Amino acid sequence: MPDGVSDKDETLTTRLDVAGLVRRFGGRAVVDGVTLKVQGGQVTCLLGPSGCGKSTTLRMIAGIEEPDSGRIAIDGVPVAGDGLNVAPEHRGVGLMFQDFALFPHLSVLDNVAFGLDGPRPSRRARAEAMLDRMELGRFASAFPHTLSGGEQQRVALARALAPKPPVMLMDEPFSGLDNRLRDGIRDETLAILKEEGAAVVLVTHEPDEAMRMADEIALMRDGQVVQTGKPYEVYSRPVDRAAAVFFSDLNVIEGRVKNELAETPFGPIAAPGFAEASKVDVVVRPQHVHLDFERPRQGLRQTDAHGLPVKAHVLRARYLGRDSLIELMTEDCGMIRATVPGAFLPAPGTRFWLTLPRDRCFVFAAESGP
Repeated sequence: MPDGVSDKDETLTTRLDVAGLVRRFGGRAVVDGVTLKVQGGQVTCLLGPSGCGKSTTLRMIAGIEEPDSGRIAIDGVPVAGDGLNVAPEHRGVGLMFQDFALFPHLSVLDNVAFGLDGPRPSRRARAEAMLDRMELGRFASAFPHTLSGGEQQRVALARALAPKPPVMLMDEPFSGLDNRLRDGIRDETLAILKEEGAAVVLVTHEPDEAMRMADEIALMRDGQVVQTGKPYEVYSRPVDRAAAVFFSDLNVIEGRVKNELAETPFGPIAAPGFAEASKVDVVVRPQHVHLDFERPRQGLRQTDAHGLPVKAHVLRARYLGRDSLIELMTEDCGMIRATVPGAFLPAPGTRFWLTLPRDRCFVFAAESGP
């Protein structure tokens, strides 16, 4: 199986099955062959830049958009494809959007009960139970405008979960929240969704949110899923340079391949599968650049895990809160950025030796060509 693609446990129940989904606008495929399988209790994040097809994919799963081709099944029952397109209200999906879409003229309790089937007493009991679950019972008779953003978010979640949908669809649901509240509310939401056993598809353009919430990330670009896997897999084994840079800044070091090794100022780095003499980009994230005041290990061999040391001097250093960013100039490969935990602010001109851990370097075909 290719790097970055997770091997799912097929013994678990697949609640959402999407195969070859395509949607065209004006002759252009904004969603082009998207395939997903999401199990009960699993959170899959559709991650990618604006305009890559994330929200359109979500809207097709919901039934708001009709696919041009492909199939969608929920709990094994087809809801779209081959001429079938079941209406949104009959698909058994919960919807949650960034604006929460609460009814301003209804109380919190009535908002949560809205859309539930059955006699009024049973609908009321289910709504009250969901509000208690969200620790919102005291707000049952309040109106949405009297609540904070975090409280409104939880009301919207209670309303979406009240019918016990097999699939929950969430489109940038936390983007409107204050940064102080966001992490806690995301964690609360995730715990509730897991307990409910719904298959969750969450759309976001924020890598940190996807890494924090997802069991699986589907990284999208130009209407296609370019990589699928657990957050650690997608982050640690990106399929290409664009996938790597989506999660963090990168240092790019040019190299030429000789005997399946990319020759760089930092020594040779394994480059299997690349043609002899081809130009490659060796990329490494700033947090993996090692800084030493002294030349590390005199007589260092090229086969060692950190390769050859390269001399550099500090251009500038900035404290970013949790860590410090140091920009350094080298003689042979231009500027290199390094991040160090905590406050570390060496003066401009300070000399360092830089090394790169081999297991943190990625090698891709050079974007500038051969």
